[in-house]
Amino acid sequence: MSNRRAELGEFLKARRAQVAPGAVGLPAGGRRRTPGLRREELAQLAGVGVTWYTWLEQGRPINVSGQVLDAVATTLGLSDVEREHLYRLAEATPARPPRAGVYANELVMAEIVTALDPLPAVITNRRFDILQTNAAFADLFHDWHTLPCVHKNLLWCIVTEPLARQQLLNYDTEVPYLVGRLRSAYGEHLGDAVWETDIDRLRAVSPEFDELWSRHEVAECAPRPRHVLHPAAGELHFTVTELAVPAHPDLVMFVETPSDELTRERLPLTRLTPAAR
Repeated sequence: MSNRRAELGEFLKARRAQVAPGAVGLPAGGRRRTPGLRREELAQLAGVGVTWYTWLEQGRPINVSGQVLDAVATTLGLSDVEREHLYRLAEATPARPPRAGVYANELVMAEIVTALDPLPAVITNRRFDILQTNAAFADLFHDWHTLPCVHKNLLWCIVTEPLARQQLLNYDTEVPYLVGRLRSAYGEHLGDAVWETDIDRLRAVSPEFDELWSRHEVAECAPRPRHVLHPAAGELHFTVTELAVPAHPDLVMFVETPSDELTRERLPLTRLTPAAR
């Protein structure tokens, strides 16, 4: 059984467990050993054979048509990004074309990051390894690096650095989102030694990440809020925007834009002197 098929099975089981029987017109009562729908219930609702669906969850190398995958996805109530993830794992043709992004090359993106100052900005790969930041970003999150990092990685620092947990006010929504983005990208890198090593290491060091990773949740790229309690500037509110680089599909640029005038006024208070950097 391939890693991709095994991941497909785990993803389907995790999503099936989240579908309440009552939400799809089935009696909510009765004794159930596990939450969510039974395999035979999902197969019946999707109009596919129970044996075929069981084999799909078991990761067997069976042929899967787009029509059948669509029926399963609809029954599970999958979002667009979850459907794409399902298709990728099943090695089938995507139900819709990839979303368009911002076209630029790597050198241009690096120059843009620098030019965006005083807006905090960073370029990472899809594992969230930090490749380049501007000074505004480095100053804003300077205190998030009191512990030695195995490598410079956004997700690693957030889930292991105590000050990050204290200063990121919407930590409980930001971390599941980042883990969901990582899980979505992971579908394209199953079996990659670097990816597998990084994820195993993070699961070992962070029980919180391990629990979130085991949910098999994927997240779609979207602007989102970030609320930071800065020791010098006080409470700051940003909108985080992600810009893709189709010419370099493993790169993402994150830009933090003040979401209110008070944050814009306070942003200069986050800057450090050259000696303090």
